[in-house]
Amino acid sequence: MASNKYFQFTIGPVQGFVSQARRTRDFWAGSFLLSWLAGVAMAEIERQGGEINFPVPPAGYLDWIEGKGQGEPPRQGAIPNRFKAMQSKVPANFDGKLVADCVRQAWQALAEHVCTKDRLGDCASRATREIWERQNVHFWEISWAVSADDRDTSLMDQRKNWRNHYGIGEPGVKCMVMDGWQELSGSQRPGKEGDAFWQQVRQGKATDIGPKEQLCALAYVKRRFARHFGSFNTTLPSSLKVHGWQLAPGMPSVSYMAAVHWLEQLVLNATPEDAWRLLESARNVNPNQDEWDTHIPCLRNAAGRWDSDNTKRRLFALDASVFFEHVQNDPKANDLDDRAIENLRKEMQRFKNAHPHVDAHPSPFYAILLMDGDSLGSHMSDAKNQESISKALNDFTAAVPDIVVSHNGMLIYAGGDDVLAVLPMEDALGCAAAVRLCYLKSFAAQAVKIPTTISAAIEFAHVKMPLGKVLGDAHKLLDDVAKDGAGRDAVAVRVWKTGRMTLQWAQPWEVALDAHGEVQVAVMAKAFTDQETDLGGGGMDRLSNKFFFKIRERFDLLNPAKEGETAVLSEAEALDLLAVDYVNSANNRKVVDLERAKLAIAPLLAQCRAVTRDMHKADKTQWKKSGKLTVDGALLVRFLAQKGVEQ
Repeated sequence: MASNKYFQFTIGPVQGFVSQARRTRDFWAGSFLLSWLAGVAMAEIERQGGEINFPVPPAGYLDWIEGKGQGEPPRQGAIPNRFKAMQSKVPANFDGKLVADCVRQAWQALAEHVCTKDRLGDCASRATREIWERQNVHFWEISWAVSADDRDTSLMDQRKNWRNHYGIGEPGVKCMVMDGWQELSGSQRPGKEGDAFWQQVRQGKATDIGPKEQLCALAYVKRRFARHFGSFNTTLPSSLKVHGWQLAPGMPSVSYMAAVHWLEQLVLNATPEDAWRLLESARNVNPNQDEWDTHIPCLRNAAGRWDSDNTKRRLFALDASVFFEHVQNDPKANDLDDRAIENLRKEMQRFKNAHPHVDAHPSPFYAILLMDGDSLGSHMSDAKNQESISKALNDFTAAVPDIVVSHNGMLIYAGGDDVLAVLPMEDALGCAAAVRLCYLKSFAAQAVKIPTTISAAIEFAHVKMPLGKVLGDAHKLLDDVAKDGAGRDAVAVRVWKTGRMTLQWAQPWEVALDAHGEVQVAVMAKAFTDQETDLGGGGMDRLSNKFFFKIRERFDLLNPAKEGETAVLSEAEALDLLAVDYVNSANNRKVVDLERAKLAIAPLLAQCRAVTRDMHKADKTQWKKSGKLTVDGALLVRFLAQKGVEQ
């Protein structure tokens, strides 16, 4: 047996594969497949006698790859794409190249399996086959290194700089999902040739490939692999046996996630006759039941009261986009029948008349949640920390799916210290706070002796925004605003309305959360929504639209001309002025005096002044606080309260 060697491995491009997506299912598929390929690499390392100490793969995950899995199969990706097999006892002839070859061969075998099962060859030209092989062979960038010193962390970076992978120029018409890659028909220009090819390919796959979509080989595998993953198995040249497992191919659309709580309220208030009439009219617009496999807890609970004939279940299975006002206002653009849309509109109005407290249409906004540990990479290279960090991360990764599900979301990825999820807008901030708490508890339980914090980026986006653009912006929001701007251990939010960003807000978690661990802007929004309740102990209701419109003018008056200059009024004086505006908004004058108004305004004012966390100072009162008030904190409260719909 040879002395120990230390193997490092990375596969990419991560963002180029995951972020280029048109559907939530594309996001999930990219993350799942990257995790699966990393698992193939781990399985080959173990086959050669290596012992992977960081990160430790989730319990049983490699068993599923090798066809020995027991219990519930993995649904999400759970392995970070970059890992080190530290303290690996391997033979002297340990072959790192063989690990890289196994990953490439596993991908190509899966791609061929999809091609065969879909009988893509029946409609493929010679050009299609050439494109298929070229793209699947040359896409992945894999780097690896073997060293004799477990403290040598620079070798991998040097290896990545020694690049031997170069992209091949792609001719012809390009893929509609993955930018720059040629679509599979091989057509040199848009037109009948490509359209005829895709019309033939699309037969029997209408729910997976849209009527105008034309995909490259990589995007095609992402879109279709889940249909055939359960029947996939192959033996690689290294003798490693690799398997897939049964997967539910469904993943809720962004429109569905935006509509979740509206659908919940619909069925909670509907009579059996109401539900049946809505089902029939919506089914006449679009009969597809693409969301049949979608199981959102609040919807499942809402349907539990009565559903003997599956009316509610079938209503929940429909394409939720047909209920949106912007879709109903432009049926031709959405390939919908005018008469069927008009009938659905009338039925929805009839329901609204009978149940006026239920919104007429769902809000067209959903949320992307992206979270990432702060500065954890700098501690990973220290061998004495790796075991405890690995255990903490595995505990965290194992707990995240239930947290996301409990907040009515769909987890796209949880691996290492990274989390990506899609949620209804109403649940996103609460979910982020719960994931952060879980992260802190996971590290505390393992007594990890390093600073452990996690930051979050939340994008509230209109369903008409390109999904890839939203996710790409989420990474910038996380890195540039939550981490660099707010000082890490922070949450940052952006709101996108059909192509333009309308607000941005960020605070360190310790500023954003109240004494009960809830996000203060969400608490205020909930109070703002309930205009009819008595003034509570916190005094945070009756925040009228008039008040929010006026607050922008007040901030312009109160703020100094330049950052660093003295404000016109002190914070106490500013609070007094805004409290007067609060008393005079809505019907507050009848029930609120000035002192109670101050209790209502003080938390809002605190969220409108940017704070930058100083990791060297535990006392948050010593952190840098902006001299200017920014209206985005108040506008975020209004956005959450009104669910993005101007009133």
